[in-house]
Amino acid sequence: MKKQLGIAGIAAVVVAGVSMPAQAVTYGTPTITLSASYLTGAVGAVGDPVVNVTVGQSGADVSALTVSASASSKASVAGTGDVSVTGAAAVRQLAVTARGRGYTDLTVKVTGLGGKTASKTLYYAASAAVQNPADARYFTGASDTSAAVDVGGGYTVVADDENNVLRLYDRSRAAAPVRTWDFSAQLGVTKEVDIEGATRIGDTIFWTGSLGNNKDGEYKVPRNTVFTTTVSGSGSGTQLAYGRSYKQLRDDLVAWDTANGNRYGFAAGTAAGEAPKQIDGFNVEGLEFAPGSTTTAYLGFRAPLAPAVPGGKALIVPVTNFDKVLSTGAKATFGAGIELDLGGLSIRDIRKNAADQYLILAGSWAADDNSDPYALYQWDGFAGHAPVKRADLPTADPGGWEAIVDVPDLTEAGARVQVVTDSGSADLYGDGIAAKDLTHPEWKKARAAWFTLN
Repeated sequence: MKKQLGIAGIAAVVVAGVSMPAQAVTYGTPTITLSASYLTGAVGAVGDPVVNVTVGQSGADVSALTVSASASSKASVAGTGDVSVTGAAAVRQLAVTARGRGYTDLTVKVTGLGGKTASKTLYYAASAAVQNPADARYFTGASDTSAAVDVGGGYTVVADDENNVLRLYDRSRAAAPVRTWDFSAQLGVTKEVDIEGATRIGDTIFWTGSLGNNKDGEYKVPRNTVFTTTVSGSGSGTQLAYGRSYKQLRDDLVAWDTANGNRYGFAAGTAAGEAPKQIDGFNVEGLEFAPGSTTTAYLGFRAPLAPAVPGGKALIVPVTNFDKVLSTGAKATFGAGIELDLGGLSIRDIRKNAADQYLILAGSWAADDNSDPYALYQWDGFAGHAPVKRADLPTADPGGWEAIVDVPDLTEAGARVQVVTDSGSADLYGDGIAAKDLTHPEWKKARAAWFTLN
């Protein structure tokens, strides 16, 4: 009779009742891998992003390994005691609770059997606390969120005005995108379209570029683009496929306004040297269909105001054959401009629900995102009918309010809406670097926040 006994790492062989020493168990050097080397968080945040830590050691059961933070380069941002690790399998989850704004390098160590260890560095960046942190979630991987469309199941597709990548996020979590799609090749562009507005009809999402000059007043062809994507699936299983594009909508708008006496100054606003974010500039930021229509779309303008003076009205131009513009390349036709009193603010987004209840995200035409007010207005979608303010939005925190994800039933008491910031110009970590210029995409993020409508 032969039996193996494991005692204190020594194998003993018992033969015919006599115990004989055998070879000692040899443990290899532990292995440790981080799913991301860079991680972002926020002071006071709820459910910040986490990192998966995969560990192993030859000769040892993985459950015998321990994972912890053994060092921090700046404990005032996050110390070793602010790192928590859960799980006992090969893949553990590591979370960090931020203490203060800034950066720290965290040493993550795995300790195996035989006293052997291995470590990796996690580069952590924490942004400052914001108002109502329980209602905030951070979409990481990009910072210049410019449009969002709900795709069901608690997920949204988000556009960024610095590239042509669409990203799928879980609306309830602070995390990296579940899936991404870069449509640059299909659009035939190498520079950003400057996506600023989007809406959905059936399984088609319509996207529009800003149509304006760049910030230096230069005309860039890709910005004169509207395009479609086709949706299949929903929730985390959402897939997008490229549809069609049209690259003359700006030209059509200028020609229409010129033929109507230059009422809105589109020719002047698109002239060489003219920046788009001026009171008399030219910049589209909202896209939504008219009440009960799948053919007429509303273009919401950030600039110009109508008239282009302080206190002027926000401008909407109906494109009466928007479906044909995208499906056949037909030249755009337009209805009379709609001018709305938003207290001197312009349109940063416009969205409606299935009951044709509209919410307008109103903000300044200027480029100074956080020095002017923001508000949400309810509207019924009809020219001549006045919008009604439903909420003022806070401006003390980084990022300008930019996108409405979807519109709840506005007749319900306590209706809540999720709004997303463009944080590209924000100094998130106190080092003077704008979020859009951060080296690591994992540190870029936009804040999504829920607001209750009065």
